[in-house]
Amino acid sequence: MTTYLESERLTLRRFTADDADLLIELDGDPAVMRFLSGGEATPAEVVREQHIPAILAGYDRWDGELGLFAAYEREGGEFVGWFCLRPRKEGPRDEAELGYRLRRAAWGKGYATEVSLALLRKGFAELGLTKVWAATMVLNRGSRNVMEKVGMTFSHPLPTPDDMAAVEGADLGGVQYEITKEQWERR
Repeated sequence: MTTYLESERLTLRRFTADDADLLIELDGDPAVMRFLSGGEATPAEVVREQHIPAILAGYDRWDGELGLFAAYEREGGEFVGWFCLRPRKEGPRDEAELGYRLRRAAWGKGYATEVSLALLRKGFAELGLTKVWAATMVLNRGSRNVMEKVGMTFSHPLPTPDDMAAVEGADLGGVQYEITKEQWERR
């Protein structure tokens, strides 16, 4: 396993084509998918035929420096979910999205904050990022708390995508938070 990043308690590595079952299990938990699909599981064929190839193509696109990474507990090796630090497909390379999706068993342990801080440090200090943003639904207070803990601030509201109209709180829309390299350095 080639390590992409280590935090105090977690190790991140690139996904491989053999990791589809990890994502199928993660996206099959209604609580995990609550603010993404209204609790509906991502079909296995979508993970295998669309998500995994897109994740792997991202490593090529961004020289393995940015993308979506599998997260494991350093002690015990348990898969806990994924984290991403990646530009928009058509966006500038120096602006990246911070994201995370964790198994329910990993909630409330501070993993999202811990790894998000490590990713911001890496992004600003090593990868030349100038801005990092994150988005979630207004009602997803847990995710918003993480964004605020790592120093991100509210940027602007986001409309709810049409395919998320059935998600709880869809009528409230989403929010985008961000932090610039200058803001990070002043922390």
